[in-house]
Amino acid sequence: MSLAKILVVDDDPAVRNLIQRFLSKQNYQMESAVDGKTAIAVFEQFNPDLVILDVNLPDANGYNLCQEMQSRTGVFVLMLTSRTDEADKITGFSKGADDYITKPFSLSELGVRVAAILKRQRVVTTAEQQRIIFDQLMIDPVRREVTLNNQSVPLTALEFDLLHFLASHPGKVWRRSELIQAVWDYEYVGDQRVVDVHIGQIRKKLETDSGPDKMIRTIRGVGYQFEIPDPTEETHKSQP
Repeated sequence: MSLAKILVVDDDPAVRNLIQRFLSKQNYQMESAVDGKTAIAVFEQFNPDLVILDVNLPDANGYNLCQEMQSRTGVFVLMLTSRTDEADKITGFSKGADDYITKPFSLSELGVRVAAILKRQRVVTTAEQQRIIFDQLMIDPVRREVTLNNQSVPLTALEFDLLHFLASHPGKVWRRSELIQAVWDYEYVGDQRVVDVHIGQIRKKLETDSGPDKMIRTIRGVGYQFEIPDPTEETHKSQP
């Protein structure tokens, strides 16, 4: 199996070099960039699996750069920031970031998060390969594709994992903390609204009058549930 490729984008040479040295020892292939312009050039040549991206760059907004990179290859993005405001984290996730880490951070924590994100590349087991189909919604865990009415739905890696997990357990109610543990794959410390942000993004992308965005129900005070519509219910509704 080929080694994962990671691009570090940060204008602080101390942070950039520290991350690069640490992750090189974990046997990842590493490249780095000091600003947005260089980052895009290296990104195109290197084709990384994961970008560790600073929010504040001298020539670019990290959120916009995240969106631009993901529109090209669907790359994983771990945002780096010195801000501690939870609202910034919510913004980062809504722009497609897969994770977010606040400076200063420990290298061991960084290592855990990187491994958790890259685990989403793993080959699925035979038991997990079955496609999930509900009416016009199809979720393919092998190709990691979602289609609705035969149209492709562009989900980020984390949005896909969250939708697939919920759809794999129809009817079960999940707390936000349980979803974080199952989908993020580590103990997330911080505002659990990140789950709400991702659910909101999924619903927006699946939105139709009676579409599967309605299948993801908010259970007030608890969390979320993937509910399969009852066809008999629709019949009753249509009757005078």
